[in-house]
Amino acid sequence: MSKYLAEFIGTMMLVILGDGVCCNVSLNKSGMKGGNSVHILIGWGLAVMLPAYCFGAVSGAHYNPAVTIGAAVRGAMPWSEVPGYIICQLLGGFVGAAILMVLYGDQIKATNDDATIRGCFCTSPSVRHTSLNFFSEFLATLFLVFTLAAIPGNAGESAVSWGLVYGVIVSMGASFGGLTGYAMNAARDTAPRLAYACFAPNKGHKDPDFAYGWIPLVAPILGGICGSLLYMALF
Repeated sequence: MSKYLAEFIGTMMLVILGDGVCCNVSLNKSGMKGGNSVHILIGWGLAVMLPAYCFGAVSGAHYNPAVTIGAAVRGAMPWSEVPGYIICQLLGGFVGAAILMVLYGDQIKATNDDATIRGCFCTSPSVRHTSLNFFSEFLATLFLVFTLAAIPGNAGESAVSWGLVYGVIVSMGASFGGLTGYAMNAARDTAPRLAYACFAPNKGHKDPDFAYGWIPLVAPILGGICGSLLYMALF
């Protein structure tokens, strides 16, 4: 149970800290409104790295169904643990987003654009092109899972591996963020998207955009599987 609790709390922290950056720079009456993409890249990298340091030795610090399934594919964890990991990750993402809506409640009330509010909690493409959007999320997650698998073997079994996770997330965002927002993770996109649908106010055009939301759910899982297969082929 400690592994599952670590995945729940770690994913909740990841969403609060990561989506918190988006709220901080996007919502009206936020003291840091107007921050740029560098602010978001740094914040999201830290949002993944900090809970990884906290719980990495307990659960492996997945916080992402794609990472969990990829780990099972390459034999790094038993398949019997996969459902519990994924359930806890999704619950953590949902609860984290709900908490963030309370924290930024006044700023959400002051923001009259539904799309801006939704963008704080889940991703959307800059250009809606289904096949390219899917490929972007697939490729970004392939690189993510492959790199996370390769780092421990090359960096040694030490805490330095979790520090390098920061570099992985910042790199993925710097290269792919302008296309789809680099979700790479259903627990940080699908779960907060559901929380937005349930709890966010309607300013007149509220739309969780589930028509797009299947892409950051399915593409990362397929990318994670292929990333692990590539790792197995090379290492």
